[in-house]
Amino acid sequence: MKHLQKLILPLLVIIIIALVYFIYFSKEGLGSFSDFDTNNSAVKDIKVEILQDKGINNNEFFAVDKTGKVVLVHADRIPLGLESAKIIVLRGHLNKDSFHAHDVLLD
Repeated sequence: MKHLQKLILPLLVIIIIALVYFIYFSKEGLGSFSDFDTNNSAVKDIKVEILQDKGINNNEFFAVDKTGKVVLVHADRIPLGLESAKIIVLRGHLNKDSFHAHDVLLD
């Protein structure tokens, strides 16, 4: 019985560390659009998941952040290979209804 008590505390610590790790690092380290201020045009980077099922038309596409917020992205230019990418990095600023990407980087 005493050996069982010595195992319970380390197992609980390992389980708590594993839960924190998986919750914190879920969504593969995506960023959040809520970190951007729509009144500020400063250029910042954000890692997002591109929604391929909505398509890419005229340098416009949809992206989703770690909170599940879907935003229309207007890009100055689209890099080759975007059609097959899943995670991308956008460099730009958030407007009221869309994200203006000065650069789109493939992850």
